[in-house]
Amino acid sequence: MNDKLENLMYQAGLTAQGCWDNMDEYDHAAIQKFAELIIQECIQQAHAVSNLRGINDDMIYGADTAALRISKH
Repeated sequence: MNDKLENLMYQAGLTAQGCWDNMDEYDHAAIQKFAELIIQECIQQAHAVSNLRGINDDMIYGADTAALRISKH
């Protein structure tokens, strides 16, 4: 698990007082997959801006840049 995900899980209370340690590998994988799915949904929503009517190139560029930054972060 990467440090960022571990920090977010701690903030959510999932690693407090050994909670993470008490989970099995299936739970670990499920939580990590859930986080990945949330990230993918955010990326898709940022890319969806390109399909909106009446937006300018700056907004499209900004949304695409946001999607790229989210995917790399």
